[in-house]
Amino acid sequence: MVCPFDHQQLEQNGNNENELVCPSGHRYPIRQGIPRLLPSESNYADAFGEQWREYQLTQLDSYTKTNLSKDRLKRCIGQDLWNQLSLNGRLEVLEAGCGAGRFTEILLQLPGASVTSTDLSSAVEPNQINFPQSDRHRVIQSDINQLPFLDEQYDVVICLGVVQHTKSPERTIADLFQQVKPGGWLVFDHYTHSLSHYTKLAEWLIRPVLKRLSPARGVAVTKSLTRLFFPLHRAVRNYKYMQYVLSRFSPLLTYFHALPELNDEQQYEWAELDTHDYLTDYYKRVRSPRSIRSTLESIGANNIWVEKGGNGVEARCQKPA
Repeated sequence: MVCPFDHQQLEQNGNNENELVCPSGHRYPIRQGIPRLLPSESNYADAFGEQWREYQLTQLDSYTKTNLSKDRLKRCIGQDLWNQLSLNGRLEVLEAGCGAGRFTEILLQLPGASVTSTDLSSAVEPNQINFPQSDRHRVIQSDINQLPFLDEQYDVVICLGVVQHTKSPERTIADLFQQVKPGGWLVFDHYTHSLSHYTKLAEWLIRPVLKRLSPARGVAVTKSLTRLFFPLHRAVRNYKYMQYVLSRFSPLLTYFHALPELNDEQQYEWAELDTHDYLTDYYKRVRSPRSIRSTLESIGANNIWVEKGGNGVEARCQKPA
């Protein structure tokens, strides 16, 4: 690791084993075994930290007994690259925006993969609980736009469900691409324009309020909204058109049709989780597939693949060797 500000080598403070220092004098605490390489204790992702402490297991395939997370990761990575990653051999993988670890779990199943999981929020704590640090897994709290690594250190950089929540998606994509080794790959996704994005009335009315509440209060409010509206969604679960109409007015995100693999209890839990995610994110950006492709072309990427899918746009690209 290097200092995220001046890229000088970080070393353990000889007088304090729970602190890292760089030659310029920047100091960073180590708490619960996790380096906290941030400029301040508070950041715009605090709500996500609270979210992943509350829903630590919700999206793990090992918890749902499904392959939802694995299938999404494989689709974004692509079959050919997935086959390469599945071969025995040492791989350095950076997982930027790790959350509680729904994709950490899958990445650690790859033979020979050494995974570095980072997050701006305190989600690093439930991630470490779910997947303890080891010689194959390290966890670091850091800003995605000020990563504590020298450039071109990773064979694969994975960033799913994150880029749209950053201040500047274009800068985030460029910063992540800097971490990719020559010949390596960047894999990410992004929200895109959709009718539901512009017609979900509850989002426009409620989100400006919830995103400014304390993280704990935001979780409490979305739990109350789920208790109120989920029975309505469940009542019309077999009527797709009625579900669509209800969703224009209801603040909930539900998955009766999109994720039929989930049982009723899991449907409720995912609705609660994703409603919080949807209504408390500080930044919510949308980009078209054309815009994403243009960004990747501008940073010199090769073998660009961009398609609509999943939560919007899914993309991957390779750094020239």
